[in-house]
Amino acid sequence: MSIFVDENTKVVVQGLTGSQGRFYGLRNRAYGTQVVAGVNPKKAGTDVEGIPVHATVKEAVADTGANASMVIVPAPGAAAAVMEAAEAGIELIVCLTEGIPMHDEAMFFNRLRRDFPGTHLIGPNCPGLLTPGKCNIGFIPAEVAKEGGPVGIVSRSGTLTYQALKELGEKGIGVTTCVGIGGDPVPGTSFIDCLRRFEADPETRAVIMFGEIGGSAEEEAAAFITGEMTKPVVAYVAGVTAPPGKKMGHAGAIISGSKGTAQAKMEALRAAGVRVGLNPTEAGDLMAEVVAAL
Repeated sequence: MSIFVDENTKVVVQGLTGSQGRFYGLRNRAYGTQVVAGVNPKKAGTDVEGIPVHATVKEAVADTGANASMVIVPAPGAAAAVMEAAEAGIELIVCLTEGIPMHDEAMFFNRLRRDFPGTHLIGPNCPGLLTPGKCNIGFIPAEVAKEGGPVGIVSRSGTLTYQALKELGEKGIGVTTCVGIGGDPVPGTSFIDCLRRFEADPETRAVIMFGEIGGSAEEEAAAFITGEMTKPVVAYVAGVTAPPGKKMGHAGAIISGSKGTAQAKMEALRAAGVRVGLNPTEAGDLMAEVVAAL
């Protein structure tokens, strides 16, 4: 099985007619993802290499049965794009856009929770997600992934998402689903959201999570693992040498006072029984040991 997406997922790309949307939309389709439509009110009735462009997400859903959206539009229009997808009945919104103002993120996060409980948001400012061999939405280089499980991946960092896939792929370890949740302060999907789904997925038998400094998401995940997870978890937390008060890559990756340090996160995870690597390769080695013992 998998979480969030599979071979039946039908994707509408909001931003397909832009250079980045076109590149990644076509790349996802070439992998085998069902990219069924694009949206641009000024270019409705045209197509991008056979993918029809609609005026609205609602029209795209009516015409194609799309149930997922990839949002890859400039930051000023991202909030409106997310809400348009939700209002059209899209079940899964993957918002790749970075640089969205925090108050916009808070607005659509809260509106989705309040008014559209059936819609799930991944991102913003995320690399997307991949179920190897079935569906790739976003930037993830799916070619390095081995399909079939038994490991699920969840990561705050885009590049570490790719490295997690590569480390496991080189060891011949398959992946059920890989989710890049993004590193902004208001993520639509948390570590806990993914851990809960992996715990319920019979084909996922172990989970590797890559965290980073800033916030309390990893400590919250550790508490969830302690109380709810029966499957083994391996982790790596980036930013051991990061200085306090300096943003490191992501808007949410910043140490405030004594909170959000990599050391504190690693200690919390170890206390929850998680095997913690000191670098991505070591985390991959630890997961190989876990898989061998399954």
